[in-house]
Amino acid sequence: MDQVSAWLHEKNPGLDGPIGVDEDLIEARLIDSMDFLEFVDLLEEISGSSIDLQEVTIDDFRTLARVKERFLDPADHAEVPAG
Repeated sequence: MDQVSAWLHEKNPGLDGPIGVDEDLIEARLIDSMDFLEFVDLLEEISGSSIDLQEVTIDDFRTLARVKERFLDPADHAEVPAG
């Protein structure tokens, strides 16, 4: 999650302090439509798995807790079939 937090801080230079795990990243405008695909690329790079945008919802990207649960928890990746 450190890489995700660092990316969010890089994209939002005025952001001070840590980002709460339940803070709404979209409502807080920490991720906007211009940065969304770059954010998905970052998550794919960190997780080593591709993200099928037809199989996710915007809520999967709404908080750090949900991002971790949906894309970065190793247990979830073990259950996802390749391909």
